[in-house]
Parts: sequence; C-alpha cells; structure tokens
Amino acid sequence: MNILQVAQETTPKEIVSSATLEKLMDKLIDLGYELGLKIITCLIVYYIGKFIIKWVEKLVHRILERKKIDQSVKSFLGSLVNITLTIMLIMSIIGILGIQTTSFAALIASAGLAIGMAMKDNLGNFAGGVMILFNKPIKIGDYISAQGQEGTVKSIGILYTLLTTADNKTVFIPNGPLSTGNILNFSTQEQRRIDIIVGVDYGTSLSQVKEILNSIISSNPSILQSPVPFVGLQKLNDSSIDFVIRVWAESSEYWNVYYYLNENIYERFTKENINIPFPQLTVHMAGNTTENK
Repeated sequence: MNILQVAQETTPKEIVSSATLEKLMDKLIDLGYELGLKIITCLIVYYIGKFIIKWVEKLVHRILERKKIDQSVKSFLGSLVNITLTIMLIMSIIGILGIQTTSFAALIASAGLAIGMAMKDNLGNFAGGVMILFNKPIKIGDYISAQGQEGTVKSIGILYTLLTTADNKTVFIPNGPLSTGNILNFSTQEQRRIDIIVGVDYGTSLSQVKEILNSIISSNPSILQSPVPFVGLQKLNDSSIDFVIRVWAESSEYWNVYYYLNENIYERFTKENINIPFPQLTVHMAGNTTENK
C-alpha cells in the first residue's frame, strides 16, 4: 500500500484530530519548556536572594557594631531586616512565575483587616518590641523579673523577649505585655542593698547581739563600707526581738553576701547560745463539763 492509497482511506475527521493533537502536544511542550525555565530561574533567584540576605544582614551588623549600637537594638533590627528582605524575595519569585504582583498585593490589602484582627496580639507584640527598644528598660544580659518570670535576657526579638532562668530554662515573654507591665531589673545598678531580719529571745543582751552581727559583717570583704553597714533593733515582736541588718555589696556579689550572712549568723548564735525563736502555738484543752441529763 502506497502513500496515495493511505491518504485516500484517511477521513477528514482523522486528519483534523491528528493535527489538533499535534498542535496540543506542541503547545504542552512549549508550556513545559517555559515553566521549566521559570522554575529554574526561581531556584536561581531564591539561592542568590538568600545569599544576598545573609550578606546584607552581616553588613547591617557590621555597621551597627561600628556605631556601637546596643545589642538589643541589633538583635531587633537584624530580625526586621531578615523578614523584610525575605518578603521581597518571595514577591520577586511570585512575579517570575507570572502571578500578577499587583493583584497579589490587592488581595493582601483586601484581607488586611481580617489578618489584622486575627493577628492583633502579634501586632501588639511588635509595637511592644519597638517601645522596649526605644525606652530601653532592659537590654541583653540584664537579669530581670517580669510577667511572673525571672531570668537573664538573651535576646529581644520582634514579637518575643527570650529569658534564660537560673535553672537553665528558656522562657519566651510576649513583648506587648512586657512593655506595658512592671519590670524589675536587677542589673541596672552597680550596687545593691541586702536586708536581713533576725529575731532573738526576750532577755538577750542587745549589745552582745549587735557586737556579733557587726563582727560577721566586718569579716566579709565583699561587704562595702560605704554606705556604712547598719545594725539596729527593728521591732519588739510578739515572741522575739527583731534586728535588721542592712549592708551593701556589688550586684554580682549580692547572693554570695546574702548566703554568707545567713549561715554565719546561725553558726555564731548557736555558738554563743543565743536562741532564735520560732513560731509556737499553745493549746489549752478544756475539761469535760458536759452534764448528762
């Protein structure tokens, strides 16, 4: 069978179907080729963009280091730069894929109210982070107590402030409540005062107690002599005479001095037979006065 016979036996419908299929295959190949180029371009842009983002972050970090910007501000700005550049990279990749960025931006704008309502707490945390960096109530390395938590500030992020507790736990505190609540910062002052109250029995020699307490204070070189240490009778309590000890020390030595005083007061009082009273409750039992009727 020659070509002429095949052409004569082929119907017009079959010819049209074959041509349409061929065109469709060509179109699919072209689309696949274009899509493949776009995907390859997106991957190249992604990796180049990530490299540029890291380079810009390092550049910003060096500039802030050169200008001696506070570590807390550097941490916050670093996070902000990273997020901003990442969003720009994503928008660029969307544009390369052929999605209209204007339509995409319009969609985001139209959903802005809903997103804002859903993320109002996070927006508050972001504003709180800005206020913390602006007012500077805390900085990285400070030991603080806030929102029922206590620890050392490790970083101040866009939404959360990271604390490390004394027993090495990690605590994330939202910046919103942190910026509007009470913050007790133990690191802002170079010196701190240690207050200790100790009670002794009634009848104990006041001069002997003061002499012992002053000798304990003078035996510790970490206790500062200016301001002058103070020992005095604070209160005549129900079952004890209460003395107050007020001494000053460097903030870094606070707990060492605190424990030293408590341990040595107990040891010296025990050695000198000075009794430290403890709460007692005396119960009088009434006799059985009920008469049987």
